[in-house]
Amino acid sequence: MPIGITALGTYAPTRVLTNQDLEGMFDTTDEWIVSRTGIRERHLADKDDFASDMGVRSVNDLTARSPGALQGVDLVICATSSPDAFFPSTAALIAGRVGLAGAGALDVSVACSGFVYALSVAQGMLMSGAATKVLVVGAEVLSKIIDWNDRTTCILFGDGAGAAIVEAVPEGYGFQSFVLGADSAGGPSLYKLAVADRIPGVPAERANPLLGMNGREVFKFAVRVIGESGEQALNKAGLTGSDIDWLVPHQANVRIIESACGRFGVSMDKTVVNLDRYGNTSTASVPLALCEAIDDGRIKDGDQLLLVAFGGGLSWGASAMKWYGGQRQSTADQQEAVVAG
Repeated sequence: MPIGITALGTYAPTRVLTNQDLEGMFDTTDEWIVSRTGIRERHLADKDDFASDMGVRSVNDLTARSPGALQGVDLVICATSSPDAFFPSTAALIAGRVGLAGAGALDVSVACSGFVYALSVAQGMLMSGAATKVLVVGAEVLSKIIDWNDRTTCILFGDGAGAAIVEAVPEGYGFQSFVLGADSAGGPSLYKLAVADRIPGVPAERANPLLGMNGREVFKFAVRVIGESGEQALNKAGLTGSDIDWLVPHQANVRIIESACGRFGVSMDKTVVNLDRYGNTSTASVPLALCEAIDDGRIKDGDQLLLVAFGGGLSWGASAMKWYGGQRQSTADQQEAVVAG
């Protein structure tokens, strides 16, 4: 049974923090941030907004684009690094607010790789018969868990969410392969403590209750694993880099994305990049990028996509997929239909 994405929606908070704003907070400059990361601004949630709020708004956007898309959903999966609570799950909180109370609900915790992982879990649940239609959400309020006194990390992250409906699609479309992995040996390079006062490899004096990161180590890991996992996903699908129409990577650092392009032989012109306007939104970055490229017409029905992501864990995930574009009207078509109606 071919399985793929049939509807998408996204949300980003209206509050924007620019590099110029950060110049007034730290000893940094716009030029320094852009040259090293590619980020120019990021969106931040309001004080009383949390991951479930981001997720609900992305689902509302999905239903505005694709009315009736939630009908028949019997499982909600939320990938998040900044959940509202240990329990109830953020997925359950979202489900209850979008009319899906009673559906199965679970959170996926794999940091920035989470959305790709969640898509894989959704596919597995559908293929096993445990679900018939799945709502997958990636939702983050990273601004609430980063150390705002650490200028090396707080410049990187933003808040937002993306939502997708995963279900059966016509033959020849949908997910062709998944590659998932994690190595806890790299955990001390990127972590956020919860119950434990520290994790193996992190000495007590470095155990920050907020997000901790060794940027140099994460960069080296990401450059290696994003290429390896992407190649494995292509190989499993019987594809090569030359088959890729669009590379949709996790939006963490433009240098990492450029390295991935070189590995696959894909030009930056065929790579979806929007981290300059959102920063690193962790689990929300892939759906934010994917939906934007569909909205502006870059990604079309039948295009060959490669999704690649990496994150804390250290973790990685990649998926080759053939985009099914027959499920929704363009934004312009929707507007014309409303006017005509």
